[in-house]
Amino acid sequence: MTEHVAVSKLKEKFSDSILNVAEFRGETTVTVKRDDIVSICAFLKQDIGFNFLTDLCGVDYLGKSPRFMVVYHLYSIGNKVRLRLKVPVPENDPRVDTVSGVWGTASWHERECWDLMGISFNKHPDLRRILMPADWEGHPLRKDYPLQGPDRAPYQGRVS
Repeated sequence: MTEHVAVSKLKEKFSDSILNVAEFRGETTVTVKRDDIVSICAFLKQDIGFNFLTDLCGVDYLGKSPRFMVVYHLYSIGNKVRLRLKVPVPENDPRVDTVSGVWGTASWHERECWDLMGISFNKHPDLRRILMPADWEGHPLRKDYPLQGPDRAPYQGRVS
């Protein structure tokens, strides 16, 4: 099985959900509607064999619409095939359904994405900060985040 076979099967089953398919330097990226991400991921894992979510991250396209993109990097261990999924997320509603029920590792990746980018994951079992202190204000990887943080000097109160 190749990524082309996976994309063909995706198009066959989720034709209305596929927004774009791009290939660049041997890597395939499929952009899908955010409402269908759980069904698509479950299909990719159960029916096509993408049994490993290697990474999940958020991208900030400040000034563009949609502002955010959630990116899922998938790998089929048995077939040695990679596939990238992207989900557009609007600035006025920065949320997408959790895929932690599909891959357990998504729980940690989604927490990091929420903590640093402010993209929330609906029905996440434990969505709380994972890298920043619990009292931290804002999401520091957003492009409009203040360089020194909100009303904080670097390391204020954190280093003795």
